[in-house]
Amino acid sequence: MTVREVNDAAGRIVLLTTSHRVAPGLLSWPAWQVLHAADLVVGRDGGQPHGPYLREAGVTVAEGVPSAAELVAACAGGRTVVVLAGAEGEPRLTEELAALAGSGRSRALPDLELLPGSYDLPGARLLDLVRVMDQIRASCPWASVQTSEGLAAYGLEEVYELVEAVELGDRAEIREELGDVLLQVVFHARIAADDPAEPFDIDDVAGTIVAKLVRRHPHVFGDARAETAADVKALWLAAKATEKGRTSVTEGVPLGQPALALAAKLLGRARASGLAVPLPETPHDGGYGYRLLALAAEAEAAGVNPETALRAAARAYRDAIVAAGG
Repeated sequence: MTVREVNDAAGRIVLLTTSHRVAPGLLSWPAWQVLHAADLVVGRDGGQPHGPYLREAGVTVAEGVPSAAELVAACAGGRTVVVLAGAEGEPRLTEELAALAGSGRSRALPDLELLPGSYDLPGARLLDLVRVMDQIRASCPWASVQTSEGLAAYGLEEVYELVEAVELGDRAEIREELGDVLLQVVFHARIAADDPAEPFDIDDVAGTIVAKLVRRHPHVFGDARAETAADVKALWLAAKATEKGRTSVTEGVPLGQPALALAAKLLGRARASGLAVPLPETPHDGGYGYRLLALAAEAEAAGVNPETALRAAARAYRDAIVAAGG
């Protein structure tokens, strides 16, 4: 008997893995093929969300994952056994099979095949975040009583921390702070889902921004043309003005943002609209605010964000204070 004939007689074990982030029953065609052709399909007791769909498709699943020795015996005579792996795989089984292979006690082990039955799509881990947030909102004494009004200050703080991480170029910190900002979005959406009068959830939030992005990128999803970044910005502002029905370029600029950022935003809006609006005259009493506005205008005209520039200067001054022992 050849080596190939020995392996054929020993059979085959197929470890079928699936993603819990994909709807039950959605399996790849190779997965369905091996399931229908298998001599035996086994899976954990009550731990297999695909179970009902497999039964509808005529696939019988024996509950419980046997030991490695039992599986080897079940494969005798060239049989194929499919193991429906749990969410974390089957570490016990794979360890037992490795130990059995290394022991030399088995003359020929079945072929072992790892077959992914479903895959995570990009963004699939967001489903985990939504699930965890649901559980926290339901079970955590603090999270269960929070309101969007109460969380607003945290959101502002997280955004500032993200900005600082970006300015420092700390990649690990950027990744973490992006997660903190994302948490704020998911948390607010989860709170909104509990509103008795006007509820909405994270899917509504995502649907709204997707629709907005499509509308405001007619050069990507429509027939409009945009050759430069300036063309794209013009299309964006035109679409935004149409959507909002605004009569002034200043509408939609939040007046509660930091003063220097507010000045830069208003100056940028005026310049983008082609409005030559002179700066207000500086009062005779010094007018520090007016002088700062003039500096902001000078920076904006040079393509420099005055808020970012001042933050960089402030950080340098902080370092100088530290160096001086302060």
